Amino acid sequence: MIGLLPAPGTPFPMTLQTTASERIRQRPAVHWMPRQHGAWAMLGVPLVLGVLASRPDPWQLALAGAAVSAYIASSNLLEWTRARRPAYLRPAAAFGVVLVVSGLALIARFPPLVWFAAGMACAGLLALAIAAAGHPRSIGASLTQSAQAVLLAPAAAVVAGIAPGAPSVLHATLVAGLYLLSSVLVVRSMIRERGSRSFLAASVAYHAAAVFVEAAVLPWAYAAIGVLFEFRAVALPLLQQRLADTPRRLRPVHVGLVELCAAAALVLVAAIVRF
Repeated sequence: MIGLLPAPGTPFPMTLQTTASERIRQRPAVHWMPRQHGAWAMLGVPLVLGVLASRPDPWQLALAGAAVSAYIASSNLLEWTRARRPAYLRPAAAFGVVLVVSGLALIARFPPLVWFAAGMACAGLLALAIAAAGHPRSIGASLTQSAQAVLLAPAAAVVAGIAPGAPSVLHATLVAGLYLLSSVLVVRSMIRERGSRSFLAASVAYHAAAVFVEAAVLPWAYAAIGVLFEFRAVALPLLQQRLADTPRRLRPVHVGLVELCAAAALVLVAAIVRF
């Protein structure tokens, strides 16, 4: 990925600059690996919470591989519905094959996973329908992807031999769902709904309700981190507004890094204070 560079201070020839820029414009952004920071948190947090709610098992690695394959295949299919470029179909097909092979192996070994696979498939079809209708980046599409990811928490417990209805698994699934919806709302309030006071108010109200649920159902540490998540839901948009006209303005990468830190903090709490 990294080419040969000239000595510092030496400009590129104009012909090379033009050629490179033309190639970038002509080449579709094919996703052979998740390129957004939030994708790893969306997939990793529910899976890790499911492991913490049960016990580690080698089959959970196969589940993780299937989850990553499903995400990359579906993200390229969503892009294909928008751009109709055949290049998106190559990674979609390649990771689709990996998903089918690993998914069938998991279902053959753990038959109850068929119900989770059916739920993920339904959510995936809904996401494709939303994209085909011309709204691939709508909040509905984000919520369907989050719904798919939440199912990884009980699925990770199932492959470890723990029933999905066990209290610890139910609590882990609840925590995963609350976090993912929190992340969707915060990121959206910073990017696509930036400046929308009504959306920000809805996000803050959701986080307050989440703290109430966590305090009522979960150990106190989860309500405490819920308060921190609400602080970020309020502080980030305010900080973005304050720095908007300065060289230090917040960029999407900064939001992604904050979400990675939030995900890491939640996993750390779950590792210390079990469900």
